[in-house]
Amino acid sequence: MSDEGVKIGLETHVQLDTETKLFCDCPNNTEGTPAPNTSTCEICLGMPGSKPVPNQAVIDYALQTGLALDCAIHDSIVFSRKTYFYPDMSKNFQITQYEDPIARNGTVELDGMEIGIRRVHIEEDPAKLDHVGGSMDSANYTLVDYNRAGTPLLEIVTDPDFTAPEEARTYLQKLARIMQYLGAYDPERLTIKSDANVSVNGGNRVEIKNITGTREIEEALKHEIQRQRRAYRNGKDVPQETRNWDPDAGVTRSMRSKESEEDYGYIVEPDLIMIPVSEDAVQSADASLPELPDEKRSRFLEEHGIEKELADALITDPALADAFEESVEAVGADMAASWFSGPIKKTLNYHELTYTESPLRSAWIVTVLAKLDDGEISDQAAETVIRELVENPREPEAIIKEQGLEKAGGDEIQQFVEDVIEENPDAVDDYNSGDENAVNFLVGQVMQKSQGSADPKEARELLIEQLSS
Repeated sequence: MSDEGVKIGLETHVQLDTETKLFCDCPNNTEGTPAPNTSTCEICLGMPGSKPVPNQAVIDYALQTGLALDCAIHDSIVFSRKTYFYPDMSKNFQITQYEDPIARNGTVELDGMEIGIRRVHIEEDPAKLDHVGGSMDSANYTLVDYNRAGTPLLEIVTDPDFTAPEEARTYLQKLARIMQYLGAYDPERLTIKSDANVSVNGGNRVEIKNITGTREIEEALKHEIQRQRRAYRNGKDVPQETRNWDPDAGVTRSMRSKESEEDYGYIVEPDLIMIPVSEDAVQSADASLPELPDEKRSRFLEEHGIEKELADALITDPALADAFEESVEAVGADMAASWFSGPIKKTLNYHELTYTESPLRSAWIVTVLAKLDDGEISDQAAETVIRELVENPREPEAIIKEQGLEKAGGDEIQQFVEDVIEENPDAVDDYNSGDENAVNFLVGQVMQKSQGSADPKEARELLIEQLSS
């Protein structure tokens, strides 16, 4: 929903999933947490005489990202030095791209609107600051860990096309999904951070720094828009400045007056040569693009005929979408889509797992859904098996046998129904008095007594038949 008078642009930094850093052989985002300042070398620390060498995997990801965002690709890669004197960059400059980004002038479709992509460029991440004993403005002291220095980033800059915080959040979710499909970004290990530029009613633009993730972008923007509007209502000016987002307090705090590009003293990086980008390289990158989320959604709708809401849920995780397709032939698209986007995804979310991280196997899920489709187990039993497969993985047949989850036969269900009617006279009286909702309670009692082995539809029919006789 647009917010009249609001203009928002995002500068988003995506950490890339490469084995090594941008300009050296130091491990990039190693598993676990290495001791501070141990994953460094003379290059990422910027020591005199050290010579950076570009990581080809980063260039490949940058080309693919530019094409995935419908950008024009520049015919060369030129790096620049962005000079600033902060403790998180030991050499007092950051290697980035300035004059000619690797890609520019793209678009992202967002719920019927187009978001302009101004530029996509490569740069290195600075070090990590640890504010001990408080936040940036209240810490007792600050430590610097240079392990992160030199991590490869793609910065993706939009036009100021957003008019509401919710739009910015939706865009970041879509961008993260695109980067995940490209294999460039792992949401479980890496981060997406954004700087947001916000203005209200044509006033000065305020930059908010260091907003992590998608939920925080919405919260930070909502607060800043309210802050600016409150200032204007009280007859105050909103100065052009840079502010920091404090997620714990839920407020933005002034950091400094906004720098201009000239303040950074950009110069071409003298230690890196210009890298040509040939038409063959662009065509090769284009040919290597995987099926992207929007394309996959469209194909699911056309090829499998499933509902849009189910397709939207499936494409959020590429591995989940692949597992869905592996199950379609065995149990049909409707059943597979319903279960992968429903109980399976719900179970994974509860355990904070992606499909890839979980122990689930497509063959196991096909077995469970096939037994459900054949009437051998109930919906409730199938959900129980799915949960057990995630929590204590083993063959689904073993789980069904151990927990007695085979669907009860007609005689068994008849006995459960008779027992429930006898044990719940108040609910029976309510039903006989015209309260048809009472039968829902009785069905629940049958399912509980049968430990989920009864078919709820059959149980309902038998209950109504017994109560009406």
